[in-house]
Amino acid sequence: MSVEKTVIENLRQEYSSESLSEKDVAKDPIKQFGKWFKEAMDAGINEPNAMTLATTSIDRKPSARIVLMKGYEERGFIFYSNYLSAKGKEMAKNPVVALVFFWPELARQIRIEGTVDKLTKEESEKYFHSRPKGSQIGAVVSPQSQVIDGRAGLEKSWHETESRYENRDIPKPAYWGGYVVRPQVVEFWQGRPSRLHDRIVYKKADKQNWKIVRLAP
Repeated sequence: MSVEKTVIENLRQEYSSESLSEKDVAKDPIKQFGKWFKEAMDAGINEPNAMTLATTSIDRKPSARIVLMKGYEERGFIFYSNYLSAKGKEMAKNPVVALVFFWPELARQIRIEGTVDKLTKEESEKYFHSRPKGSQIGAVVSPQSQVIDGRAGLEKSWHETESRYENRDIPKPAYWGGYVVRPQVVEFWQGRPSRLHDRIVYKKADKQNWKIVRLAP
């Protein structure tokens, strides 16, 4: 057995954080998410809105990447991207996705399974124009997920676009906009001692109600 393998196998952390009880959580997972998200921000966690987005291709090959949540509300979790990116194409063909938030400082994880829809053009326009101008230009010039010759051409296009819109508003590209993930399953994981972690899961029962269950760690 290699030294590296031995070291990895012996990596352990004893969790001693708060408990999580099905009696104490909110009846709605979005409200429970809001409580935990506020606590993550109050704890000073760097980019607590960073989440893993998992998608699958038409031939059922999974892929995952980190994106930034830009809002959450009753209908679900919101983020923005290029519609023609790899993830955009996969979501267009298979709208079933998963999200994961992980905050190790609090020994907490949230898993979300659901379906994804595009936001309206008006919602995407509003957010696009609220972004820093450099980020707007980046969305315009980047053919996200496509092979490019090198960075020089990308930077040249960026500077040309910056000059073109120096004193004008930048129109939102038709290929860029927002998504909302509508949850069907939401799991809250709280690390506990001796690996007896708390796992509380919300499962969509109907349009208004959620079933709350506890899973073995």
